[in-house]
Amino acid sequence: MVKSTVLSLPMAFKRRHLIFEQMVFMGINSLPLVIFTSIFTGAVSALQAAYQFHGYVPLRYLGTAVGKAVVIELGPVLTGLVVAGRVGAAIAAELGTMKVTEQIDALETMALDPVEFLVMPRTISGVVMLPVLTVFSDFVAILGGLTISVFFIDVSSYTFLNGMKQFFELKDLFAGLIKAGIFGIIIAFMGCYQGFITEGGAEGVGRSTTRAVVYASVLILVSDYLVANLLFG
Repeated sequence: MVKSTVLSLPMAFKRRHLIFEQMVFMGINSLPLVIFTSIFTGAVSALQAAYQFHGYVPLRYLGTAVGKAVVIELGPVLTGLVVAGRVGAAIAAELGTMKVTEQIDALETMALDPVEFLVMPRTISGVVMLPVLTVFSDFVAILGGLTISVFFIDVSSYTFLNGMKQFFELKDLFAGLIKAGIFGIIIAFMGCYQGFITEGGAEGVGRSTTRAVVYASVLILVSDYLVANLLFG
C-alpha cells in the first residue's frame, strides 16, 4: 500500500476535490476537540511545572517550561492521539464498510484505483492538517498555561511570556511540526490499511476500527521517541 500510495501522488491534482474533503474532515472538523483538549493540556502543564519548581527553580522560568513542553512534545503528541481516536476510527469504519459491502471491488471494476481514490487523499490530508492542528494546539495550550499562571500561580503575563521567549528556538517548533506530519501519515495509513483488510461483516468492521485506533496510538508514541532521539539525541 505504501508503494502504491507514493506512485499515486502525481494524481493528487486530479483528485484535489477528494483531498479538500478529507482536509475539512480531518482538520476543520477536528479543531473543536483539539482546542478543548489543548486548553487543559496547557493548564495542567503550568500547574505541574509550578509545583515541581517550588523551592528549586524560580517561577520566572515557568513560561519556558510550559512553552517547550507544549511545542516539542505535548502539542503534537496529544493532537495526534486525539485525531487518531476520531479520524483513524472513522477511516477504518468507512473503508471497512466499503470492503465488506464490496464497494472497493466495484471501484476496481470501474477501472478506478482504490489506493489513488481512497488512500492517497487521506494520506496527503493527514500530512498537511496534523501540523496545522498542532499549531492551533500549541497556541491554545500556551494561552491556557498563561491564564492559569496569571490567575492561580501569581506569575504575571510579562514574566511568563518573557521566560518563554527567552529560550524559544525555531528548532523546537519545527521538531514538533515534523512529528505531527509523521503522525498524520500513521493515522491515515493505519485507518486505510485496517479498512482494506476488514473481513466478517459488521463485527469485522468493529474489530478493524479498534485495531486502527490502538495501532495508530502505539505507533505515534514509538515514532515520537524515534524522531525525538534523531532530532535531539
